[in-house]
Amino acid sequence: MNAYFRLMRLDKPVGIYLLLWPALWALFLAADGWPRLDLIIIFVLGVTIMRSAGCVINDYADRKIDKLIERTQHRPITSGEITAKSALILFFILMLIAFGLVLMTNSLTIQLAFIAAGLAILYPFTKRWTHLPQFILGLAFAMSVPMAFAATNGSVPDSAWWVFAATVIWTVIYDTMYAMADREEDLKIGVKSTAVLFAKFDKLVIGMLQICLFLLLLKISEIFNLTIFYDISLILTAFLMIYHQKMIKNREKTACFQAFLHNNFIGMVIFTGIALPLIL
Repeated sequence: MNAYFRLMRLDKPVGIYLLLWPALWALFLAADGWPRLDLIIIFVLGVTIMRSAGCVINDYADRKIDKLIERTQHRPITSGEITAKSALILFFILMLIAFGLVLMTNSLTIQLAFIAAGLAILYPFTKRWTHLPQFILGLAFAMSVPMAFAATNGSVPDSAWWVFAATVIWTVIYDTMYAMADREEDLKIGVKSTAVLFAKFDKLVIGMLQICLFLLLLKISEIFNLTIFYDISLILTAFLMIYHQKMIKNREKTACFQAFLHNNFIGMVIFTGIALPLIL
């Protein structure tokens, strides 16, 4: 069971948080207050299960590549602890559970869920033919946003797409930091990523994306008429972005990976700025 636990990355929950924060942003913004409890439960469980399913299909797709990268050589499929067939069975079971959860919402949310599932399945294979797999991952992660608006209100307003765009850009930022940790090995084996694409301009492009993200977050404040608590969260977010630039300054593997993990705090700070007025 420990091998399956590790295959679903349940021992590394940061990935769940990175996917969960935008879903929670969207639920609270869509409700313009406290979301319905059933929707919170559905989305928290759905995010956890879909992230687990995404990790399984990723490791299945990368089972040969992972042998060539030091950081991933001991993943359960690559090491032989779990067979590729067993991993696929687990993936389909997780997808069925996720589908059962989304059936408890409405027809529009179900339709959007099929797009989200398609992107989640597509993502692991894109690193073979495009340098933009991080963008595909961003689209997959951001699908929770229109789904949250659809589940809450039965429609997806134009305002939701600003949150969607912010989520896509944020994902590209932190997953590029993640890819920077593997860039040397990826170059040797021909795996593509934004870190490979940006090359020596990686920190500059990440900085430009951080500015774009900050401007989008400002726009979200205007659209949803958010409070001073959100404004404070934006100030903290700016400092976090500067700190992440400092972390990746020397492109050291461990530091880049830690910067990726630390992005969880950006999601948490933004959520706090949205939800704190309701809590108080």
